[in-house]
Amino acid sequence: MILTGLLCGILLGFVLQRGRFCMVGAYRDLFLSKKTTIFLALFIAITIQSIGIFILQDNGVIALAYKPFFWLATIIGGVIFGFGMVLAGGCATGTWYRAGEGLIGSYIALFGYMLGAAMTKFGIFQPINQNLKTYQIQDSTLYQTLNISPWILIVILFAIVGFFTYKELKKPKRKIATLTPRKTGISHWLFEKAWHPFITAILVGLIAILAWPLSYASGREFGLGITTPSANLLGFLVTGNLDYIDWGVFLVLGIFMGSFIAAKGANEFKFRLPEKKTLGLNLSGGLLMGFGASLAGGCTIGNGLVNTAIFSYQGWVAVVFFIIGAWLATYLTIIRPQQIASNKIKS
Repeated sequence: MILTGLLCGILLGFVLQRGRFCMVGAYRDLFLSKKTTIFLALFIAITIQSIGIFILQDNGVIALAYKPFFWLATIIGGVIFGFGMVLAGGCATGTWYRAGEGLIGSYIALFGYMLGAAMTKFGIFQPINQNLKTYQIQDSTLYQTLNISPWILIVILFAIVGFFTYKELKKPKRKIATLTPRKTGISHWLFEKAWHPFITAILVGLIAILAWPLSYASGREFGLGITTPSANLLGFLVTGNLDYIDWGVFLVLGIFMGSFIAAKGANEFKFRLPEKKTLGLNLSGGLLMGFGASLAGGCTIGNGLVNTAIFSYQGWVAVVFFIIGAWLATYLTIIRPQQIASNKIKS
């Protein structure tokens, strides 16, 4: 059953690459261009997954394991991760699937991410991680605190997301020039035609649901997750200890493979080397992401997609502080330099 992680990862990597589902873009676009389409698409995926998770639990397929809410670690880690993913040019999942496209900068960011996560989970930064996680709240989900059925929250989330999705779809569509198709049939739809973010979100949500029973069957009681598997992969490569290998490790390897398949099919695979300054940002951003995600208990997938779907405090609080960290990095690295350059031109 552990190999089903590879299948799930291939599906996810393929969909992410073809749908250009970029978590960094979702957060960064909120500040740079005021666009909310990808951010809304993320919540569509959360809503779909949430429905699936609680159907699975109600039918005894899975049983959610609850742990305390490590509030201080989530806040600090969330800001650090959000800052790091902007520097790295991709979130945790993004570095895996962009590496599958041949981006050298993503390989550098991915190495930094794996190293940062490993150092925090079982390396020299582990004491910091453990100390911050002594600050905790026992209730881990909103519906536990309110003592209500999670289905009440699902209905509320569905209504809110449905309303904003309807408003987005009602907006006038801009005409965009397209190239003459070179493929036909299913190949055209898979590898040439642009995917709408909402279609991609639906597929991501369905894959996220699929991950739960597959992961449970292997003995790993969680859905999609990137940070711990990435750290475990590095742990295995360094020590050769097979105990590090689990369903999640095959998942992240599958994301890389699925993205590679999609990029090759769309003729988008190409090794691309950025300038030295960008490589430095990729590495430092990756290290910050690994450190931050380990503190926060997850990245934009583990927290931002999965823990939000089970209405855990950790997931929703992490998203808020991902946004804050992303805003800080966007302001310092993009907005502020543009303002300074503009003032120099005016003067």
